Amino acid sequence: MLRQRIITALILAPLALWGLFGLDGAAFATFTGAVVALAAWEWSNLSGVRAGMARLLFPLVLSVLMLLVWQFDGALARWPLYLAALAWLVNLRWVMRYPAASQEWQATGVRLGVGVLALLPTWFGFVQLKASGGEWLLYVLLMVWAADIGAYFSGKRFGKRKLAPRVSPGKSWEGVYGGLVATGLLATGYALAGLADWLPLLLVTLGVTAVSVLGDLLESMFKRQRQMKDSSHLLPGHGGVMDRIDSLTAAVPLFALLLPWVLGGGA
Repeated sequence: MLRQRIITALILAPLALWGLFGLDGAAFATFTGAVVALAAWEWSNLSGVRAGMARLLFPLVLSVLMLLVWQFDGALARWPLYLAALAWLVNLRWVMRYPAASQEWQATGVRLGVGVLALLPTWFGFVQLKASGGEWLLYVLLMVWAADIGAYFSGKRFGKRKLAPRVSPGKSWEGVYGGLVATGLLATGYALAGLADWLPLLLVTLGVTAVSVLGDLLESMFKRQRQMKDSSHLLPGHGGVMDRIDSLTAAVPLFALLLPWVLGGGA
C-alpha cells in the first residue's frame, strides 16, 4: 500500500502542478474541468447510480454545465459561488443531523443535485482564483493542506471530543483547532509577505478552514450511506479523486467568493 501511494504521488504531483500553475485560460479551465468530471463520475456511485454506462451521464451533464458557465461567464458573473455558500448551509444541517435527516437527501436525484452544487462551484472557484493570480490559487491549496496536517497531529496528540462521531468517528474538535492554528499561521505569513492585510485574510482563512471540514464530512456521510471506504480506486493507494478534493469542494468556492473582500474590493 505504501509503495502504491508513493508511486501514485510521484506520477500525479508533477501533473497536478503543471496543470494548476503551468496552464492558463481555456487550457486551465479544461484541465480542472477534467478533474471535476472524474470526481462527478465517482459522485454518481455515491448517489446510488451503479450501472457503468449510467454513471457516465452525470459527469457528461456536469461538463455541459461547466461549458455553459464558461461561455456566459460575463453575464452570469459570480452566481455559482453564492449558490455554493447557500448549499453548504444546507449540507451543514444534514451532516449535523445525520442519520436523522438522511431521508431528506437519500434519493438518488437529490444526491446528484448536491453533487452539482458541490462540484460546479468548485471548478468555477478554481477558474476565479487562477484569474486573481497564482498566489491565491496556491494559497487555498496550502490552506487545505495546512489544515489537514494541523488537524492530524493535533487530533492524534490531543483528540478526545468527537466532532461528528456518526459521520466520521476519527475526527475530533481538537483536530479542528489544530487545523485552525496551522492556517492562521499561514495567513500571518502571507500578510507578512505583503500580499494582503492581516486581519481580513485571517478572518476569511479561519472561516474557510472551518467550512472545509464540512466538505470532508459531507463525502464521509455519503460514503457511509453507501457503505464505501473510498470514492473509487482511480488513484492506487489514495482512493478516488473525491477523496483528494473533498475539503476543496467547500474551501475553493467560499474563498473565491470572499477574496475580493480580502483584497479590499468587497465580495
